[in-house]
Amino acid sequence: MKLLKTIIAATLAAACVLPAQAADKTMSTDIVVLGAGCGGTSASVAAQELGAKVILLEKQGITGGTCKFSEGIMAVESKMQRDWNYGLTKDDAFQRIMRYGHWRGNGRVVRAFVEKTASTIDWMQGNGVKFEKLFSNYPDGLYTWHIYEGRGAGWLAKYQDKFVKNGGTLLLNTPATDLIQGSDGVVRGVIAKNKDGDKITINAKAVIIATGGFGANEAMKKKYLRFPGVDGLAQTGKTGDGIQMAWKAGAAEDGVEVQASYRPGPKGVGTTNQVAASAKQPHLWLNPEGDRFVDETVMLEWPFAGNALERNGGKMWVVYDQATLDYMKNEGIDLGVGVMVPVATKLTKFDSEWDAAEKAGWAKKANTLDELAKMTGMHADVLKKNVAEYNHWADIRHDGLFAKNPKYIRHVNKAPYYAIQLVATSLGTLGGIKIDDKWEVVRKDDSPIKGLYAAGNDAGGMYGDSYDLLMAGSTIAWAVNGGRIAAENAVKYIGLKK
Repeated sequence: MKLLKTIIAATLAAACVLPAQAADKTMSTDIVVLGAGCGGTSASVAAQELGAKVILLEKQGITGGTCKFSEGIMAVESKMQRDWNYGLTKDDAFQRIMRYGHWRGNGRVVRAFVEKTASTIDWMQGNGVKFEKLFSNYPDGLYTWHIYEGRGAGWLAKYQDKFVKNGGTLLLNTPATDLIQGSDGVVRGVIAKNKDGDKITINAKAVIIATGGFGANEAMKKKYLRFPGVDGLAQTGKTGDGIQMAWKAGAAEDGVEVQASYRPGPKGVGTTNQVAASAKQPHLWLNPEGDRFVDETVMLEWPFAGNALERNGGKMWVVYDQATLDYMKNEGIDLGVGVMVPVATKLTKFDSEWDAAEKAGWAKKANTLDELAKMTGMHADVLKKNVAEYNHWADIRHDGLFAKNPKYIRHVNKAPYYAIQLVATSLGTLGGIKIDDKWEVVRKDDSPIKGLYAAGNDAGGMYGDSYDLLMAGSTIAWAVNGGRIAAENAVKYIGLKK
């Protein structure tokens, strides 16, 4: 976290960020981009490299959004993968994405996205981004995750510094409020406001929306999501402004019901906490009454875990015994928590972090199952029945209920017993605006709204009904590649040649 703060501070200090204007003012540019996260930053730099004059608006006082915390980006047939002799093809990646979503995604959009990913790694490296390694998010998975140095904040700093030094205008605390749209339907700029409420009219030949979705808009979540009551991670400012502006301009909806269900975790607890990590494992998962409800290896692909937990009300207890805790301390965890708590990490900090977890109420320890039931609110008879059944599956090395891989079935019979409460969590929403394969915003009849583009989590078409973790890093890739594609087509639309 200290590294992230240092990078962000250095970025803003180095970049000659313009203060929001002190009075109503009119500005003109080629392209205006809304949102300085992954998608908006990529779009701004890509457009600038192609000769466009760009104004980048950010509603908050700091740039980056959730992109700052990202670990890597998905790509297929990159040079890094070829050097590693890794053979996943673009065709296979495309088919896997579409089949995962039951072909509810937009095939042409997904194909254009997949085709772009390898060149984006080259583009990022050409702009000074260094990659540490290829990584898979789960055992025997697909090595599409290109892990970059310095997390997302590192490369965003490079890009935003370059953008401003090359003449780009970055306005902080300046959200767009309305699109400027002519009677012919063409979008020709935006109306924005600074933190003092002064109106800024920005005339532009094209607008790219990349405001990050609606993860912080409770009304929109309640209306559109299957399960709105998740613990959102870093959703500050993501209130769906860009999506609503596009809809008002005539855009069709697409993917508005999809969210990035994240691995369940204790509410409001950091990813690196080892007590939390001890529960983000395929131990015994029980609903609030004490019933087992899932094959716990769904944590290998945590969008599945999110779906299962949402179906069961969004809260659960993970139960394990002292023998399992000793295993995690001495041998390490079976499932990594991203790259932050890698697989096989020995939980040497568990004891030092336990007291705070117990005091906060999401971690319990008891010498008997009856005592554990009383502490957690689970029904004692239900809890004991499920533990006994689970121990039977451990005895015979076969899960006769949910067919769980016996490798991950551990007895729960050595006191003390531990129970960690996890809740459904989300990395954000994953759709809203319908686009075509040029990342143009389109109406219900698929006709484009000229001059308007969308990228990142504001744009639908990538996912079917659930977040796809088959190829790790896909959400960041969706934003970065979409930003590039939107910028390139916007530049063509306005007729610039470099």
